[in-house]
Amino acid sequence: MQDADKGAGVDLDGQDLRIAIVQARFNAPVTDKLAQTCLAELRALGVAEKHIRHVTVPGALEVPVALMALADSDDFDALIALGCIIRGETYHFELVANESGAGVTRVSLDHQIPIANAILTVENEAQAWARAEDKGRDAARVAVEMACLMEDLS
Repeated sequence: MQDADKGAGVDLDGQDLRIAIVQARFNAPVTDKLAQTCLAELRALGVAEKHIRHVTVPGALEVPVALMALADSDDFDALIALGCIIRGETYHFELVANESGAGVTRVSLDHQIPIANAILTVENEAQAWARAEDKGRDAARVAVEMACLMEDLS
């Protein structure tokens, strides 16, 4: 795709959308920044404050179960997953990264609801901070775009 074509015909009007965010509290300074920029972008795209639900869970492994509960409610047009997994010295990083990612995808496919996955998987804290602001904003944009697309496809 050429740069001129990127975003062509993309619907980013969030005015009538209902969106929920599930934020992991582990690595809270980073996930708080993700949430802050995500929420600001949702508002900028026209999503009404009253149509945004923001919940927190302990860590990335708990994100999918909260997403599932929100998807089960049929109250939302799209969901957003926020978290930060920083590589440590053990295999635990791979376990958390793989299982949380698979869980998010499973909820999305099982419920046919778009989920913007902004669970960062990084080597170190510097990488997390370098990505937090952009990924939070990107997650909001993906959620709105996919919710609009799903509406058009149905």
